[in-house]
Amino acid sequence: MKAHFKKHTLIFKNPSGTSRGVLLKKDSWFLILTKDRKSGIGECSILKGLSYDDHPDFEKTLAMLCNQIIRGEALLDLTAWPAIKMGFEMALLSLKGAHSHELFPSFFTKGSKSIPINGLVWMGSYDFMKQQIDGLLSKGFNCIKIKIGALDFDEELRLIAQLRKRYDAKTISIRVDANGAFLFSEALSKLQKLSAFRLHSIEQPIATKQWENMAFLCKKTPIPIALDEELIGVFSKALQIQMLDQICPQYLVFKPTLLGGFSSTLQWLSLAKEKGIDWWITSALESNIGLNAIAQFTFLKNISLPQGLGTGSLFTNNIESPLVIKKGCLWTDNSIPWKQI
Repeated sequence: MKAHFKKHTLIFKNPSGTSRGVLLKKDSWFLILTKDRKSGIGECSILKGLSYDDHPDFEKTLAMLCNQIIRGEALLDLTAWPAIKMGFEMALLSLKGAHSHELFPSFFTKGSKSIPINGLVWMGSYDFMKQQIDGLLSKGFNCIKIKIGALDFDEELRLIAQLRKRYDAKTISIRVDANGAFLFSEALSKLQKLSAFRLHSIEQPIATKQWENMAFLCKKTPIPIALDEELIGVFSKALQIQMLDQICPQYLVFKPTLLGGFSSTLQWLSLAKEKGIDWWITSALESNIGLNAIAQFTFLKNISLPQGLGTGSLFTNNIESPLVIKKGCLWTDNSIPWKQI
């Protein structure tokens, strides 16, 4: 088997604000495996300041993996390199598939069924965020996810209040994502103020590694809490069980690229089922290569909630693909060809 990789820096169409800063670009590496004149492709995607393997040796480690594959040597343990592990798993599935971009064949890949998704509203000025919301509503989204935590909190409340005044909770479901921006001392008060707007959930209200504080919030909160960043870097099943048993969250958010691929996500899914915790799967700003693989995986998981898979249109230089969004759902339109890498 042969192996090599190509770096691809994705450029955002608009500056995309979160409580951790404004995103202008992000890096991905396409891992390409070739065997018997057939190729498979996977994406190793990094989010600066968030990915567990955001490390200076990332590309060096990816090159080492390629050399080991080529030489037929024992492969390094990729546990500490979740993005590389994800890309490798993806590339192997792609190589084995009937088509390189069909990893999990289903009615979704055939284009006959879709995946409901939330529309994503990035942080910015009040007017900019309102413009995003109006655009998503005009496209038929009935679940809106709003990034909060960087603006004045009263301004964010005003924005959410305006949306809720126009649409009740039965018509539009609202999720908010604080990305850990709230101080614990103020979190419960802010959750109580947000609860006036009948929100579906809030993701990661306080920063990670505060299990006792997060457990307190999950017990007292008037809004269901979803753990997101909290899952990053928690690789051992024993530690995962300990965390879930202590915190008792209402929801879990799974980003396969940040967790260590499909195998790691399956472990989390099994625990969620065992403990009766509902969940949804979210992209981590991959290109359409990674988004396509995650969407195909997600479709087969008996989903009951809108998923976070609407990020393909964010970039000026994404890989053209058959993925399209219609009326708040992600579809595969097989009349549109994949662009070569």
